[in-house]
Amino acid sequence: MHGTRMPVAYIPHGGGPWPFVELPMADRSEVAALAEYLRTLPTRLPTRPKALLVISAHWERPVATLMTAAQPPILYDYYGFPPESYTITWPAPGEPQLAERVRTLLSAAGFESATDGERGFDHGTFIPLKLSFPEAEVPTVQLSLLHDLDPARHLALGRALAPLRDEGVFIVGSGMSYHDLRGFFGGRGRAVSETFDAWLSEAATAEPSARDRALEQWERAPVARQAHPREEHLLPLMVVAGAAGDDRGVLGFRGSFGGARISAYEYG
Repeated sequence: MHGTRMPVAYIPHGGGPWPFVELPMADRSEVAALAEYLRTLPTRLPTRPKALLVISAHWERPVATLMTAAQPPILYDYYGFPPESYTITWPAPGEPQLAERVRTLLSAAGFESATDGERGFDHGTFIPLKLSFPEAEVPTVQLSLLHDLDPARHLALGRALAPLRDEGVFIVGSGMSYHDLRGFFGGRGRAVSETFDAWLSEAATAEPSARDRALEQWERAPVARQAHPREEHLLPLMVVAGAAGDDRGVLGFRGSFGGARISAYEYG
């Protein structure tokens, strides 16, 4: 840890409103373990963050786009869950000044950016962070992924954000280290997720230059496209790894969700 420099983290956000409603197919021990990890995440920070910058798997735009609402609403971007799933609240304030600071950093790194003053927190943000920061008092901004899903560009995006760590901002990549919806809950994803997780954990915790090379070429990993038919849930890790710089990663959590192996990685 570099004084009060904030770490960066890639976390699994589970599925839909998972910890706050009873889901018939969910394994209670899996739910409890992941919920406990997310609840204890703030205990590994050197100090209370001034703000959170979240890169969620559930927002893609042609250019890097930032939420700028002072009081963001909730975007219930999941379907088919019980009615109480659509009354969950997490009223964290936005931080328009942080959004502008991010745009300045991105511009200096050659990235075009945009703002969205209407969008609310999607479930990649409000579900896990309701566990980690239940008081909803830390100002929070969401940053989109890029439409092109290019791993090298997302690593570069993260590198541009690195100065925020010395400004009290906790950067969180919210995704899932395994994400094949057909593989969850049916048992079919277990072997694939175990194989991919073994590769990913070695790559994500490797020496930084080797880490970044491996993540940039993640499609070469064993069963890569079986674990991620589409990579939007993996790309927040690329942003986090870019922001990690020379900090080597550690395995923050390893567990299961829907019968599939999932992991979290922390840097700094």
